[in-house]
Amino acid sequence: MKRTTKFLMGLGALAVTGLVLVSADHIDAPSSMGTTADIADFYAFEPSENSDNTVFIVDVQSNVLPELAYGNFDEDVLLEINIDLDDDLIEDKVIQAIPRNGRMYFFGPAEPSQTGLNGSILIDAPLGDVEISSATAIVETTSDGVSLFAGPRQDPFFFDFFQFNAVINPDVASAPGGFLAPDTAADTFDGANTLSVAVEIPNNLLGTPTATNALGLTVYNTWVTSNRKQ
Repeated sequence: MKRTTKFLMGLGALAVTGLVLVSADHIDAPSSMGTTADIADFYAFEPSENSDNTVFIVDVQSNVLPELAYGNFDEDVLLEINIDLDDDLIEDKVIQAIPRNGRMYFFGPAEPSQTGLNGSILIDAPLGDVEISSATAIVETTSDGVSLFAGPRQDPFFFDFFQFNAVINPDVASAPGGFLAPDTAADTFDGANTLSVAVEIPNNLLGTPTATNALGLTVYNTWVTSNRKQ
């Protein structure tokens, strides 16, 4: 499978309460930008202070608009959450998600069969599955305490796209006041949707991290990849 990657480094079980660090640019490599393998956002965070769980959320296909039919998860695209436990920036465990016939199937967390640019489905490590939501959000919780979701969600990315273009315009007169204040800025992505995959998982299923971030907290290094069947 061909892989595209988005990184979110240094989040883990000791993250500050309520703090969500985001790696979001809505623009991927030319081979995946605007396709069903396009990664829009990746989040990893504690659901509450001193929680024993970690939540991973992957958003793809950021151009799903409400006045159009919802986009569909691509059955040829495998989403993979990569988890580095020993701070060498090589995945030690992965959580995978792939759709089939209206359901999202999850595998892992388990050691990948291969690291780097290629991936294969860990069919010997099923985690669970959930019906892909449409009008109503559906969450499945496994016997191991893992909660799973897949379906459309409103795009969380707030960005005044047109004012941004005015600011970076070489003609300084195009935006003499610079960026607009929050109460006057326009959210260009308001009403648009992404397709989201969410996993809340006990940390004891992930393993013990050894990396330390800038705050001195022990963390997981984690990133997400999309893998297209070749």
